[in-house]
Amino acid sequence: MKTVHEVLAHKDNRIWSVHPEDSVYDAIRKMADHEVGALVVMVDDEMQGIISERDYARKVILKDKSSKVTRVSEIMSRKVVRATSELDVDACVSLMLDHHIRHLPVVDDDAVIGMLSLRDLFVTIIEDQASTIDQMEHYIRGEV
Repeated sequence: MKTVHEVLAHKDNRIWSVHPEDSVYDAIRKMADHEVGALVVMVDDEMQGIISERDYARKVILKDKSSKVTRVSEIMSRKVVRATSELDVDACVSLMLDHHIRHLPVVDDDAVIGMLSLRDLFVTIIEDQASTIDQMEHYIRGEV
C-alpha cells in the first residue's frame, strides 16, 4: 500500500488557504477557482482550521447567513483531523471514514505539506488494484 508521501508526489500539491478573517464568500470563490472542496485556514504558517463546502452549506446557507459578511473563523472546523506523510492510504481512508470527513490535511513537523481528498485516495487504491490485476494476468499467461 502506498504512503501519503507517494500519493502527494503524484498530484498537484499546492496548498490553497484562507485567513480566518476572510469572508466566507472569498473562501468559496477560492474553492471554485481552484476546483477544490476545502481550504486550510492559516495565520502565517500555522494551521488554524479547515473550511469546506460542507461547512458553507450547513453553517451559512441553511442558517440564512450572508457569505459576504460571515467570516471564515465563524464557520471553520477548528479540530482538524490530519495525516502525516508516513501514513499509508488505508489508514487515511479509515481516518476519513471514522470522522466523516472528505479532506485531510497532511502535516509534518507542524508544517502543512499537502491536502488529500477521498477521491485522491480512492484513485490511488483503484490504480494499485489495476496494476496488481495486470501483473497477475501476465503471471498467469506466463509473461513474467
